[in-house]
Amino acid sequence: MAVERPPLSRPRRRRVIAGVCAGIARHYGWSRWLVRVGFIVSCLLPGPQIVLYIALWILMPKDPKPGAAET
Repeated sequence: MAVERPPLSRPRRRRVIAGVCAGIARHYGWSRWLVRVGFIVSCLLPGPQIVLYIALWILMPKDPKPGAAET
């Protein structure tokens, strides 16, 4: 049985900076705050976390505007 997940996209509401963590949390069914805290803690470790966040900010689409016609 496959689980129906929402698309990986950045929400227009209830986001802190760009909505990347909120979009990931919504896609996987996790808590937004848990993903945000996990990201902040991961920034204490060496690695490209900030670069990955910026790349996802650019690559992840925003949610469609409410009332916009889907084609």
